[in-house]
Amino acid sequence: MEKKRSVTGEVPTQVKNPDLVTQRRGQIIEAAVPLFVANGFHKTTTREIARAAGFSVGSMYEYVNSKEDILYLVCLSIHDEVERGVTSALAKAETGRKALVEVIREFFMVCHKMADQIQLMYQVTKSLPSQWKRRVLENEIRITRLVEDALRRIAVSEQITGMSDRDLDLAANNITILGHMWAFRRWYLAHTYSIEDYIRLQTAFIMAAFPEPPPD
Repeated sequence: MEKKRSVTGEVPTQVKNPDLVTQRRGQIIEAAVPLFVANGFHKTTTREIARAAGFSVGSMYEYVNSKEDILYLVCLSIHDEVERGVTSALAKAETGRKALVEVIREFFMVCHKMADQIQLMYQVTKSLPSQWKRRVLENEIRITRLVEDALRRIAVSEQITGMSDRDLDLAANNITILGHMWAFRRWYLAHTYSIEDYIRLQTAFIMAAFPEPPPD
């Protein structure tokens, strides 16, 4: 049967119904993540993933061609979830500082909810084919650009001078890494801080770089 490109990237599928592809790949992703986290990407077999997803191996191969396909779909699902959260926070916030605070909170909460997936993505992205690895990195930068948009809003609305494009880019990357740090270091930080504590303290740290405008 001729394969076609799916709407989720370069991963081919034998199935022509895009809704069914989305549904079945969602099941595969949901089954694969805990196995990858518990056993490691390389030690997890496609047979184990198929069994956990409720498929035969043959049926699963109608939606993916390899374990690397599944890993790539996992990475896409992580980025999609993070992007939805950041975009939603930006849409709700009206003023500069509020926009940034909302984006920080939403981004950090998504990192908290998807901590295992984020850690997994960083650990095994190197196992992807080079063109997919490039796409994953491009998605990372796209999400950082959304955070940069929030930074740019506050700089413009509150007339903060001295913030070059380079400064804004670095600040956006700092925020992204602080969110990911919770995923990487929660095994230690969670003994002392709740996620709410972490968001409150890190937000105060970030916002200190954007001082309140003087009163009229």
